[in-house]
Amino acid sequence: MESTEITVRSGDRLVTELTGELARFCAGRGDGLVNVFVPHATAGVALMETGSGSEPDLAGAIDRLLPAEDIYRHRHGSLGHGRDHVLPAFVSPSVSIPVLAGEPALGTWQSVVLVDSNADNQVRKVRLSFVAG
Repeated sequence: MESTEITVRSGDRLVTELTGELARFCAGRGDGLVNVFVPHATAGVALMETGSGSEPDLAGAIDRLLPAEDIYRHRHGSLGHGRDHVLPAFVSPSVSIPVLAGEPALGTWQSVVLVDSNADNQVRKVRLSFVAG
C-alpha cells in the first residue's frame, strides 16, 4: 500500500473539493483502489456533483437533518458543535474508488469532497491510500 497525508484548508466552507489532489496522487500508479479517509471526528468524505448548486443543497439538507442549535448532549465548542460530531454518521469518514490506468474511475459528474461543518477547526488532514490491483 502507498499512502500520504495532505493538509486541507476548508475555511468556513462546508464542501471542499479533493478531486484534483486525488487525481495527482493516483497518476502513474496503474490499476487498483484508492481510499480517501478523514481522521477527524467532525468531518466526512463524499462523492457528489459540484458547481451546479449541489453544495448549498447539501448545506440545506444537513441543516434540516442536523440543525446547528444547542440541542445536543455534546456541547463544547461553538453553537451546534454537537451536530459536527454527529455528521460522520451520515457522511462517512472514508470512501474507496477504483483506479484504472492511474486515474480515479469517477462518473462524469462525480467529485470527491471533504464535508466539514466544524468552523472551529478549519485545517484538516486527509489520508490518501492506494492499493495496487
